[in-house]
Amino acid sequence: MTSLSPQPSTPPVPSPPAPSGGPGTGLRRSLGVVDGVAIAASSTAATTSIAIGMGTIATIVGLQAPALLLLAFLPVLGIATAYARLNRSEPNCGNGYTWVGRTLGPWPGFLTGWVTIVGSVIFCAYTSAIMGSVVLIFANKAGLHSLAGIALDPASTGISTAVGLVLLLGLTALAVTGTRATTRFQFALLVFEYTVLLGFCGWALVTGDQSFSLSWFNPFEIADGTTFAQGMVLAVFFFWGWDAAFSVNEETKSPDDAARGGLIALFAMLGLFLFASVAFQREMSLTELIKNGPQALPYLGQKLAAEPWATLPVVALMFSAAASVQSTLIPTARGLLAMGRDRTMGPLWTRVHSRYGTPAAGTVVVLSIATAIALLAVAIPRLSDMLLAAVNSIGLLVALYYGLTALACAVRFRSARREGLRTAVLAVGVPAVSSLVLLGLGGYLGYSYLTMSDHFELSPDNGWFMFSLPAVIVLAGLGMAAVAKYVRRSPYFTTGSGTDAEAITLPMDRTAV
Repeated sequence: MTSLSPQPSTPPVPSPPAPSGGPGTGLRRSLGVVDGVAIAASSTAATTSIAIGMGTIATIVGLQAPALLLLAFLPVLGIATAYARLNRSEPNCGNGYTWVGRTLGPWPGFLTGWVTIVGSVIFCAYTSAIMGSVVLIFANKAGLHSLAGIALDPASTGISTAVGLVLLLGLTALAVTGTRATTRFQFALLVFEYTVLLGFCGWALVTGDQSFSLSWFNPFEIADGTTFAQGMVLAVFFFWGWDAAFSVNEETKSPDDAARGGLIALFAMLGLFLFASVAFQREMSLTELIKNGPQALPYLGQKLAAEPWATLPVVALMFSAAASVQSTLIPTARGLLAMGRDRTMGPLWTRVHSRYGTPAAGTVVVLSIATAIALLAVAIPRLSDMLLAAVNSIGLLVALYYGLTALACAVRFRSARREGLRTAVLAVGVPAVSSLVLLGLGGYLGYSYLTMSDHFELSPDNGWFMFSLPAVIVLAGLGMAAVAKYVRRSPYFTTGSGTDAEAITLPMDRTAV
């Protein structure tokens, strides 16, 4: 058998898909640019990233969060241009999994799809704990501090997870009913949460008693290389999610709509993150940011307003967490649909609901796996510690699959060097540099984790533990790739013919995983 080889030149642009959706997917084409922006913005979850991230990043790099957010945006923008160009050439709900597989080979392609999906499932798992924590904050505000002898502590991983999983079940049911209904729901959430976020951050920016300093934008004030790398990976995680718009290509009226939606959301997130980071640091000292950690946004509300207005940031956080979980379920299930149709994963993932036109069975299974991971995370008792461990692990996975996808773009379009300087820079140069930056950061940080501890411990401060999580995920991915090639005998590992979204008749009547 032969493996896929890199394409020597730009592949032909596929013919426009049928308006009703391709025969191979069964998904309905009903989404436009605005819907893509809603999915990308909800998946990026600016309010959630700000709420849990500002305090978390402060524990690593102090007051240099604005500098790192601005720096991290540059390679992420390069990744976004790679996604847009690849998407114009080959619109596909499998995106990185398909693009990397066709260009760099099936093994890195499968690994790209695998780490994308696993990272998303982990995100759903720990964000459910955030939702539960917010509900418990509401309960505490209402005077309910215990139930049946159980303390309703928002900082408890176990109690927060139990409550959050109930909410996750409801969000999964809504995601199954279709992306159109989902995006309408998410628009309502986005309007409310951004209004609250901009209002409170704007007030903090004006009234804060911490002096503004240009040093906040100076990355050279960060102590050492390891701290810088960890902070950069965390800052990249802030932006993670804009690529969700590219996962609904088969449900989007035009492939360009997905690209525009993702890029619009990405630039909007940059503005929000910089605005919020400066506002937080105007209102809170470094000590306050570190102390409050993932509770920094509710703390900001308490500092700036009396009740009931002080509760509004908590409501916004709740809406953001709910929208981000729901919008993460969409690309995860569709990524598995792409892998299932290629037989790199089982046929269960290819089952599209006859009424809603969504991969309903896969969405439900993703919920089940996220639930299991959330329950395992209870082994880390403090919510803030569990969140830090999850964010660091996902950050490394995001750096890996973004880096591989951008590298695939640079390799696939390398012949564009002969088409002029501008085309060569956008198609090859920018993706190549962005890929090297992210893969280099991930590799350096992984090495730092291995050398920072001399024993293993379930703690976000333990380097071996932080390295083991993404390492196990990558090794498991390689094992699943071997199963796909040698047991399932997937065409993805031979001719690549199974990667065309519109060419495969899905095995709708098969139920085995």
